Amino acid sequence: MTTDFKDRAETVAQGAALIARAAPEVMKSFGALGAAATAAGALDTKTKELMALAIGIATHCDGCVAYHTRAALKHGATRKEVAETVAVALYMGGGPAAVYGADALRAYDQMAGAAGG
Repeated sequence: MTTDFKDRAETVAQGAALIARAAPEVMKSFGALGAAATAAGALDTKTKELMALAIGIATHCDGCVAYHTRAALKHGATRKEVAETVAVALYMGGGPAAVYGADALRAYDQMAGAAGG
C-alpha cells in the first residue's frame, strides 16, 4: 500500500478547517491549546513535535503521523531524530507502533524529498 503522506497531512488540516466552520469557538480553543503546547519553552518546538509524533505512532493515528512528521520537518527535524522518535514510540507502543513508525519514516522521506531535503 502506498500512502501519500503529504496528502494525508493536508487532509488533516482540511478536516480541522471543516470543523472550524462548524464549531468555530471549539477549534479556536483547540488551536490555541496546540499553539501553547508546542510553543518554545524549556523544550523547543521541534522536540515537542517529535513528542507529538511519538504519541501519534503509539496511539496508531495515521493522520497524526503525517501531520506531526510534516511539522517536525518544518521545525528542522532530521531523519535520524525521526528514527529515534520512532524507536521510543516502538518501545512504548509495542509491535503495532512499528507499523506506524515505519510510516513516519516513509512520510519523512517523502516530504523531505519533495522539499529538496
